Amino acid sequence: MATLRELKTRIGSVASSEKITGAMKMISSAKVHKNERALRELLPFKNQIQQIMGHILSAGVEFHSPLIVEREVKRVGVVVFGSDDGLCGGYNMNIFKYLLVEMQALREKYGQGVEITVYPVGRKIAHACEKMALKGLMTTELVAGVDSKMDGKKVDEFTSRLRDDFESGRLDMVEVVYMQFHSISRQRLSVDRLFPVRAEVLLQQEAGKENENQLYIFEPDANDIFNAVLPMFVLSTMQEITIENRASEQAARVMAMQSANDNAKKLQESLQLEFNKLRQQSITTELLDILGGQVER
Repeated sequence: MATLRELKTRIGSVASSEKITGAMKMISSAKVHKNERALRELLPFKNQIQQIMGHILSAGVEFHSPLIVEREVKRVGVVVFGSDDGLCGGYNMNIFKYLLVEMQALREKYGQGVEITVYPVGRKIAHACEKMALKGLMTTELVAGVDSKMDGKKVDEFTSRLRDDFESGRLDMVEVVYMQFHSISRQRLSVDRLFPVRAEVLLQQEAGKENENQLYIFEPDANDIFNAVLPMFVLSTMQEITIENRASEQAARVMAMQSANDNAKKLQESLQLEFNKLRQQSITTELLDILGGQVER
């Protein structure tokens, strides 16, 4: 049985842990709100680009771009977003399990011989992917400087590299697996196709609108505008995914720290109760010893 001193030390340790988890929760919550602001600033730009391309597509003019070319899928690149740090519950494990499901779906759709190269973003998810690569279940490619904390410039560089691999034929399709952010208590695993760009994605802003006058005048011409704007759309999409994933990571950490904080409170209450019982027992024993000494006199 623990002594009073041991119980008091344990209570103090748990109280300190409760303060730490509470502080970490507040920090992660602030980071979530920061990423939410970044999303609100990015979305109008992306939506405007999407609207421009939707106008071009719905105008019925001729255009072509290597980024929308569909070809036989033999080589697939899968970018999977995770985290660099821990203490976020089952966040990385859930993403990794979803990655395995998506890889199986790709093999069922395009054949067991399809080559899948995984680009992990985040130290934790990269470690899990490397373990599977050693077993021969996947091929991983680590890109220097690419992690869950990379800035916007690095995101653009990484996206440009994926674009070059697609245009050169090294990859026939590029997908992104990530955690889509909805709120602090709700995130959803998602997979988006980055290349080739699908026309239905570009037409989302036009969906539900009435067929208005489509006699647009494009300068210099629709094809040049489309090929100039489409890469910007892809870059903004990747920026959005990166921010969504970053917000989801911090939201998962908020929930993990809340759970740890609740557990610490319960443990502290249990230890305090045990401490009080032991202290009461000690007082009772001392009183009995005093009374016993008086009787002997």
